[in-house]
Amino acid sequence: MRRRSTRATGTFLLCLLFILLFSIFSLHLSRNAISSSSLHLNLNLDNRHHLLHHSNKRALLNNFDNDGLLPHPIAHRVSSINVSSLSFSVSVSESVLLPDWEILLIVSPNTPLPPLPLDRDDNYHCLFRNNQRSPAKFFAVLPFTNRTTFRCVMPESVRRRRIFSQPNLVASSSYNESPDLSSSPAPELLRWNFFVYESFSTDDDVVLFAKGVNSRQGNDRSPNELRCVFSFGDGIRNTVKTTVTSSVQEVFRCPHPDPLELGLGQGPERITVSLEIIAGNLLVPSVAYYTPRPNKKPNSLQAQPKYQICACTMVYNVAKFLREWVMYHSKVGIDNFLLYDNGSDDDLKKVINELRGEGYNISVLLWIWPKTQEAGFSHSVLYSKSQGMCKWIMYVDVDEFVFSPSWGNIGKGHEKFPSLKSMVPREKHVGQVSVNCLEFGPSSQKVHPLEGVTQGYTCRRKVEQRHKSMVLVDAVNPSLWNVIHHFMVNDKAGFVSIQLGLDKWVVNHYKYQAWDEFKNKFRRRVSAYVVDWRQNVNLNSKDRTPGLGHEAIEPEDWATKFCEVRDERLKSFTQKWFGSFRPNHTHA
Repeated sequence: MRRRSTRATGTFLLCLLFILLFSIFSLHLSRNAISSSSLHLNLNLDNRHHLLHHSNKRALLNNFDNDGLLPHPIAHRVSSINVSSLSFSVSVSESVLLPDWEILLIVSPNTPLPPLPLDRDDNYHCLFRNNQRSPAKFFAVLPFTNRTTFRCVMPESVRRRRIFSQPNLVASSSYNESPDLSSSPAPELLRWNFFVYESFSTDDDVVLFAKGVNSRQGNDRSPNELRCVFSFGDGIRNTVKTTVTSSVQEVFRCPHPDPLELGLGQGPERITVSLEIIAGNLLVPSVAYYTPRPNKKPNSLQAQPKYQICACTMVYNVAKFLREWVMYHSKVGIDNFLLYDNGSDDDLKKVINELRGEGYNISVLLWIWPKTQEAGFSHSVLYSKSQGMCKWIMYVDVDEFVFSPSWGNIGKGHEKFPSLKSMVPREKHVGQVSVNCLEFGPSSQKVHPLEGVTQGYTCRRKVEQRHKSMVLVDAVNPSLWNVIHHFMVNDKAGFVSIQLGLDKWVVNHYKYQAWDEFKNKFRRRVSAYVVDWRQNVNLNSKDRTPGLGHEAIEPEDWATKFCEVRDERLKSFTQKWFGSFRPNHTHA
């Protein structure tokens, strides 16, 4: 009997000890869970030492160069905190579906980013409604609104859906932490071919840039059919509308709204701006913000522009070509280069920094919107005026070089070095000068010539092609209409355009280069009014390459095509001025 009692007591004590140990272990787990939960919450909501706020403009500006050039990836430092297993959903204000199934995600203003490096490909992902993912790469900080952007590619499974919803931007290396989004609501993706993408405030009015409102060249809506809409607060009752005074291509002008109606200085931090199509009671989607009327500087109207001649172009992945183009045109009289970067991802930034370090004046504006070349050029006129930058702007691409045949006489009784400034007309009523182009072919080149395009491509077509222009900024028509590097001048103010003959001025257009370089043009055609080369439509258009079709397949005779005249004039000039060099290498 005694043995049974002893055995029962031992069993009871063992059970009691087990319960005590289990309680201690559970309490330890609970504390860890609470600590982990607090850490997660703290990182998302209140860890101000480790979060980047978009409102901190100075911190952002310290990470990229002047003129809105693409910033360096911003590294977020975290002290002794392991966040590799946590998941963060970053607030996105708008997402735009771009060509080739790319998605541009624009992070909401004043949204903190989690403390993860932006340049790591595995730290950020787009998370879609069907729980599919794709890597999201940091793209740029938009120069006019200071908003961070990311890009990702829409997965194949998502492309089959009837409605394209905005994905979540998730910052995490853990796939298991992500929420299930299959039943959660989300706004629909904006489309790149129908939205307001940019705005610019002048002293007198507001200029909006929008795609899809005027959908065809020469078929513009009347300004009476449109209104500018400024929204703040909840954006429903808090709106102010002004009339549209000009509607041309992708450019729309309207008066500034009354600051009192907007309540400026009384609370609203951001004012969105868009266009309303009155007949359809349709508000065009917008990612643009309104900037109030700038303060006029004393004597700003009397100040002379800083540069007499600027060269302006829109660029995309032209790092290997830029040095030769800048060095040449700077040598012959261009004072400043204004580049609209269409979203380059090559070594463009590095080359620009090298050239700046060597004393060349280069201004860069990030202009990421697809097929908006004409709008970008319109913007350049506004931007130049606002900065007091350029008196004249020459619109030529990086594969185009301007010269005069008379330069062949340099050294024969002429001591003065040749200059494009001699193109500037003496007559005050001339507001634009146009020059015809000569189109060069591959000239038997199989790869990009290391000595540069002016040395490597020497065979061209016989007949001159379209012209390029140099325009007086103050002579541009207020509508800002332009096409093929040619503006409409303000004839009401008495300005006219003139055309120069090939015996006086020439643009060598190195259009048809070695195949590997030329085929890149299938990836991106910047003009809004030129059909994408990949579309099987309008195959006889003059904008298309003769005999090429709509596929990037190299013709057997490509290297010898478009070779009707041997023309080595510019080759001789550049050899005399620069000697033998490789323009894609640094030269002090």
